[in-house]
Amino acid sequence: MKISIYYWIIGLLYLIFDLEIIFLFPFAAILSYINNLFALLSLIFFLIILTIGFIYEFSQGALDLN
Repeated sequence: MKISIYYWIIGLLYLIFDLEIIFLFPFAAILSYINNLFALLSLIFFLIILTIGFIYEFSQGALDLN
């Protein structure tokens, strides 16, 4: 049985972004209790890296399924 490569690409991208969301939810929940500038800056840094990765994947055509 042959499986399309697009299936694996979508699965891998889903896995990567799903793991990042798993890291974001607990951090966002405790951010109000921490009330620390370093914690907020580390969250912003993580989101910037996430955005840069998404833009890179989009520019390389990894999300284009045509």
